[in-house]
Amino acid sequence: MQSIVITGASSGIGKATAKQFAEQGWQVAATMRKPQNETELNQIDHIKLYQLDVTDQASIDNAAAQILNDFERVDVVLNNAGYGLAGPFETSSADRIRRQFDTNVFGLMEVTRAFLPHFRANKAGLFMNVSSIGGRITYPLISLYHATKWAVEGFSESLSYELGELGIQVKLIEPGGVATDFGGRSMDIATPANPEAYAGDYNDMLVKFQAAMSAPRTGGSTAEQMAEWIFEAATDGKNQLRYLLGEDANQIYAMREQAGDDAFITGMREQMLG
Repeated sequence: MQSIVITGASSGIGKATAKQFAEQGWQVAATMRKPQNETELNQIDHIKLYQLDVTDQASIDNAAAQILNDFERVDVVLNNAGYGLAGPFETSSADRIRRQFDTNVFGLMEVTRAFLPHFRANKAGLFMNVSSIGGRITYPLISLYHATKWAVEGFSESLSYELGELGIQVKLIEPGGVATDFGGRSMDIATPANPEAYAGDYNDMLVKFQAAMSAPRTGGSTAEQMAEWIFEAATDGKNQLRYLLGEDANQIYAMREQAGDDAFITGMREQMLG
């Protein structure tokens, strides 16, 4: 029986993916910060819960040791844990910036490092790193989130060279919009704590940005659809690095490719801040 480790499995894409792989007969190590609060996944055959906080090195090490002790072999690691920080860069505190990078970049790297010796010993394995359409294009006022996703893109592409020589594969998962996800629970808006300190310069931009983000959207996908596509990517046998998932993601990236960088950025500015 094949097995997968999933970070950030308590909700959204991570939870749906845990269910999808279990339904397909895989063993699933579903990791999350507070497994004691999970009431659904622990009732599903082939799923076992583990405590793992990607911002805590001891938590990563303990979870990896427990999983490798419980599972004879791990075939796939899905680095899914993450969240989005939005708002003006200038108003984002150092603590918030560190949390964004600790969660989306450094945590992903350390989980990868924790399972690499196992994959090297087997001369096989697959790391699937969840990036975003936001790792290929950008929106206004999400500079820190985009910085982390572009970092994941570069890290994963370069890593694929060195690990490929060892029989280990890397794949990038680039979702577009997911229902109830990016603009909701997983989005942290870093509004100015003291607006007067910035002379109100960001107020209009924030109002327009929040209105644009909350507007009805078309082409978004469900977490369950994303889970199906992730399973396909994990099992398609292809030597493919990037998987752009969702109609909206494919459309907006095609627009950038067709328009070119400068025209696309001008259009994005007008759409989001005009």
